Amino acid sequence: MRSPQADVHHSASSWRQPCPPAASGERTMLVEEIVKRILNLGQGRLLVGIDGFTAAGKTSFGHELAERISAAGRPVLRATLDDFKRPWRDRHLYDRESGEGYYRNAYDYEAVKRLLLDPCRSSEATSCVLCSIDPLTQRDHSSETTPLEADAVLIVDGVFAFRPEINEYWDFRIWLQVDAELSVRRGAGRDQNWAGSEAESIHRNRYLVAEDIYLQEVDPLPMMDVVIDNSTFARPQIVTP
Repeated sequence: MRSPQADVHHSASSWRQPCPPAASGERTMLVEEIVKRILNLGQGRLLVGIDGFTAAGKTSFGHELAERISAAGRPVLRATLDDFKRPWRDRHLYDRESGEGYYRNAYDYEAVKRLLLDPCRSSEATSCVLCSIDPLTQRDHSSETTPLEADAVLIVDGVFAFRPEINEYWDFRIWLQVDAELSVRRGAGRDQNWAGSEAESIHRNRYLVAEDIYLQEVDPLPMMDVVIDNSTFARPQIVTP
């Protein structure tokens, strides 16, 4: 008998992107393979982290996983680290616009742990927060809680997901691999609506520089449970293991 569809709880953030339509049989098969690996970890709460360069396709992949895991009968929580950045009103207190400043200062890891990851790791917690500060509107959602079921699967996407501050929380780690230049092109095209003519410069001189620092300091790829080449959306490929 097929399991009943479970709920998917999404962040309240206005930054939320829709789940993409099925792109190909190849992509569907790959997503289903990753879902099987995650669910084979067993019952109880599971925390899945998805990382990769900006515009590697992390959010879309997280939504695809969520859709299929919920179809298997497991409740899903979806969150993105972009919803846990420090508020823009405080940016005069620190550098957030250079590549190094973005890497060191943009994300509020204490808020990620306190509001989201620690509750999901606690067997006694019955709720968590999926969004702290909306990155677009700057609205504070930190008091808005989401029910946390005993067998929920939390899927979090975001750059720097495997920094030492939060790396210990994950049960399954995914890296979406794309070329640095493809990341810049995709990201600049996606962010034209708010960054305008500065979009490419922001991606090349801020985000890409920050990613390089992350790769040098943390070296996250050896930690991964799976690395997926996501250069071509319709034909992703498992690279390792």
